[in-house]
Amino acid sequence: MKRKITVSMMLFFVVVLSTACGSAPTDTAGDGDEKRFAIVFKNTGNPYGEKLMEGFQEAIEELGYEAILRAPDQPTAEGQIQIIEELIAQNVDAIAISANDADALQPALQKAMNRGIKVLSLDSAVNSESRMVHINQADPERVGRIQIEAISEMIGGEGQIAVLSATSQAANQNLWIEWMQEELKEPEYENMELVRVAYGDDLRDKSVSETEALLQSYPNLKGIIAPTTVAIAAAGRVLTENELQGEVELTGLGLPSEMAEYIENGVCQWMYLWNPIDVGYLTGYAAHALVEETITGETGESFDAGRLGSKEIVEDGDGTEIMLGDPFRFDADNIDEWKEVY
Repeated sequence: MKRKITVSMMLFFVVVLSTACGSAPTDTAGDGDEKRFAIVFKNTGNPYGEKLMEGFQEAIEELGYEAILRAPDQPTAEGQIQIIEELIAQNVDAIAISANDADALQPALQKAMNRGIKVLSLDSAVNSESRMVHINQADPERVGRIQIEAISEMIGGEGQIAVLSATSQAANQNLWIEWMQEELKEPEYENMELVRVAYGDDLRDKSVSETEALLQSYPNLKGIIAPTTVAIAAAGRVLTENELQGEVELTGLGLPSEMAEYIENGVCQWMYLWNPIDVGYLTGYAAHALVEETITGETGESFDAGRLGSKEIVEDGDGTEIMLGDPFRFDADNIDEWKEVY
């Protein structure tokens, strides 16, 4: 009888211990080898975002872990906040985000970091209080200035130009536009006028409508800069349909696969971009380094980024960033090669 009581008590304590462990609150990200890395882009149906996520997934799976790819239907902060909350509930190890708003995501991302989830931004940054480090595709100053240099060369340094951007809250777009405006202050652009900055919200139909509105509002418009892949393709379509090759010049940032048609028909003489697959790939390796605590996001730290080699964290205003490289020019001489890549 005494033996039976002892065994029963032991079983009781095992059950109680197991229940207590199972119900204990968790404030840190997943343990062990089953790590999960999430990336959140601005919205679904965006070819540039799809390539970013492709590169991220490549890196994470190369490292032997699971990649979670998410994006809201529309490019809103509210949609991204909902996804972040879901990822926190799933207790992922890292969240990488391309932000629709630099500041609005702060409460949700700080909540994630307080739970032990590593947070970093890519492409379009969140503010420095909302992340540990930012992955920057290129030097923002060079991205902005080089587009003004390009459109100036195309229109002979004279005439009205407009910018067709993404959303008015997109941190990367706004920073590039600020550098465009700085470049325009140089004496060689005194005969050029930036008449308007329009926003297509990275939606194809709206970007088409905004391009048409620019042409109607400014009949003497000589050039359009579209520093977003959705907008430049939409503008290319409008200019092609209206047979405005050579009358209104177009440049900006575009995917070679989408812009090949417009480079070949002369609507766009050349445009720029980096490889979004590499941006996503670099983000995946940076997220892994944060989770493994190889880096913490501080200036001067470095880590291995797979096929991209060693990368260093540098200062970025009041935060830190990791730079991929300079923008690359795509024109009639190389577009056939690159349009098959991305």
